[in-house]
Amino acid sequence: MSALVPLLVTLPLLGAAITLIAGRHRRAQVAVSVMTLTVVLAIAAVLLIAVDAGNAPIAVSVGNWPIPFGIVLYVDRLAALLVGVSSIVLLAVLLFSVGQGAADGDEDTPVSIFHPSYLILAAGIFAAFIAGDLFNLYVGFEILLVASYVLITLGGTESRIRAGVVYVVVSLVSSILFLAAIAIIYGALGTVNMIQISERMTQLPQQTQTVLHVLLLLAFSIKAAVFPLSFWLPDSYPTAPAPVTAVFAGLLTKVGVYAMIRTETLIFRENDLNFALLVVALATMIVGVLGALAQAELKRILSFTLVSHVGYMVFGLAIATPAAIGATIYYMVHHIVVQTTLFLAVGLIERKAGSTSILRVKGLMRAAPVIAVLYFIPAINLGGLPPFSGFIGKYALFDAAAEVGTPIMMVLIVGGIVTSLLTLYALMRAWNLAFWREDEDSAETEARISYLGAAPAAAVETERRVIPRIMTAATAGMVAVTIGLTVFAGPLYEVCTRIGASLLEPVSISQLQDEAGR
Repeated sequence: MSALVPLLVTLPLLGAAITLIAGRHRRAQVAVSVMTLTVVLAIAAVLLIAVDAGNAPIAVSVGNWPIPFGIVLYVDRLAALLVGVSSIVLLAVLLFSVGQGAADGDEDTPVSIFHPSYLILAAGIFAAFIAGDLFNLYVGFEILLVASYVLITLGGTESRIRAGVVYVVVSLVSSILFLAAIAIIYGALGTVNMIQISERMTQLPQQTQTVLHVLLLLAFSIKAAVFPLSFWLPDSYPTAPAPVTAVFAGLLTKVGVYAMIRTETLIFRENDLNFALLVVALATMIVGVLGALAQAELKRILSFTLVSHVGYMVFGLAIATPAAIGATIYYMVHHIVVQTTLFLAVGLIERKAGSTSILRVKGLMRAAPVIAVLYFIPAINLGGLPPFSGFIGKYALFDAAAEVGTPIMMVLIVGGIVTSLLTLYALMRAWNLAFWREDEDSAETEARISYLGAAPAAAVETERRVIPRIMTAATAGMVAVTIGLTVFAGPLYEVCTRIGASLLEPVSISQLQDEAGR
């Protein structure tokens, strides 16, 4: 079983090399990319079943170097689950992009560049999830970031280059902070292996532990778009092509959240900053959703709700109980899928209506009823209406906070409920304007929403384009996955509960050596 673990990274890298060589053969690139991600999904499913049934992680020492001196790949329930979910999202967005490229002549997503960059992005995401030490977690981040620099500027328009420059600068700052923290940790403790760091961290003075803790939290918070370090996201993501925006929104911020979960539950279990994290979580939720209410462009609305809902994950992490961590993992899986689906649906709206401004788009219920359904289902899911997975995840988080019962937890519960209601309002306002509004009542409606007239990008229009069936099918498939998160919420939540309990159990380097020796 351990032989499968390195394939999670090597297969996408190999696929990227093949698609680069086959740059002039579009169908070959598509076939290689789809096959690669499908195989990775199958491997992730096998590994998840194995580690869950065996109740023990799988550790692989690359090159057979003795642990902790070599590179260690570490697959537990959390890593296997996130690799599997990420593979589903990457595969669906890839199919969406294939349809878009075929319809547009690859103007927005040139295939010769897109496929290698996309598979390298996937390799970086998977590498981050299975990294057993901080340095290789950093390497995983850098792999996905280098690919994301290419993807976010595809098409070379002025707005994309400008947003790409901001994204690159912010990412570099985050990487510098992360690398500085790794250097200090290695200098102080003589290791970058996360399990060994957790054993030695108590040897350092409390002030040094706090400095290292803050450095890592800052680095990961920038990547996860936690307020007030989320300023870059709403201006960066909406300018990219629809499939790129979808995969960025669904996955890239979650890699930062994953890093926070891994380090908080393993390295800094005894040196917590949970109260500060609770305050930050509340601010992220409230500021993010208020930003969404002030937007008139669908991609920017979703970008601000993305920031807002990262606050729920930080909230669950800061509660720091097994139930809360399990609820956080479930909510992360929910958000990866639902947020990606919404961005794909908005991509369909943009092609059908020629705009994503809710001040301009109207009458889509009659013109495109299928798109209306594809937007509506994930929208009410993200808003937290029962019985969908958004409601289940939020209820689980609130229940875990209520069990703690401190005043700050009660404040966070109220803040979370308000955020959920405002999210639903923002998404349903967009629904009413874009789908239900007709020409004859638009004057009255626009008078009521005149305060949105000065919102960024409210006047942007693009050419109306045909929607290939594969784009609609990919979006519908993701909607089906969002429904599946509700239908199969019981088994999935049980897995997440086991993840929450296992993450807070102490792990020793000797256990890691035993697992690698199997």
